[in-house]
Amino acid sequence: MDKYIGFYIEEPIGNNEFSYQYRKNKKIYVPKLIKGNFSNVKVGDKVVFNEIDEEQEISAIGLEYMVMSNLDNKDIYIFDNHNHAFYFWIKSFNMGKFTKECKLVHIDQHKDMREPYDYDVDIDNIDDVFRYTNNVLNVGNFIQPALKHNLFSEVVIIDSSYGFELDIEGEFVLDIDLDIFSKDMDYIPYDVKIKKIKQLIKKAKVITIASSPFFIDQEYAIKVLKELFNYDII
Repeated sequence: MDKYIGFYIEEPIGNNEFSYQYRKNKKIYVPKLIKGNFSNVKVGDKVVFNEIDEEQEISAIGLEYMVMSNLDNKDIYIFDNHNHAFYFWIKSFNMGKFTKECKLVHIDQHKDMREPYDYDVDIDNIDDVFRYTNNVLNVGNFIQPALKHNLFSEVVIIDSSYGFELDIEGEFVLDIDLDIFSKDMDYIPYDVKIKKIKQLIKKAKVITIASSPFFIDQEYAIKVLKELFNYDII
């Protein structure tokens, strides 16, 4: 399914560039994309993000699979590292799932608005989009290219109490990072976040969701994900 067949990145590119020269582990895994539902969203056993933090090497285990699902005729893509959203935005646009230059609503602990090294990608060529997503982009710089190539007219960032009070009008793609539920964001009441995100889910054209294993416990992230979509938690 697509080019996401499950593979390793071993060169210092994309997400594997972080602290590469100082790390013992020199490769990260990119999971296979499958069609499924929320029951298929599980923690895997492979390192998908590696970074040195306070002189300690942290090897973050990601999802077993990326999952493409559909709810109420709405495409939902669930993955671990957030840069993959760029690929799925382009894929969804090419399938006619949303209008070019609509809004992007980005819910995240981080703004993710850093500039990539370059913007050299042919968005009409999905193979080149795949290359760019995995070799150039990382978890902090995937939004600017979407704006640069006019995929979205603007980005509405929800990363604070103020953001959760915003009224979003018009057509939009919803991009959720589950690290908005990390301990660092506990100053925003849990119920406030759940209620607002559920409202936006109903209105969104397409939904991309990152589990961000470097920033939040994955079992907890999956639990929150299922609550957001009212999926039965046993």
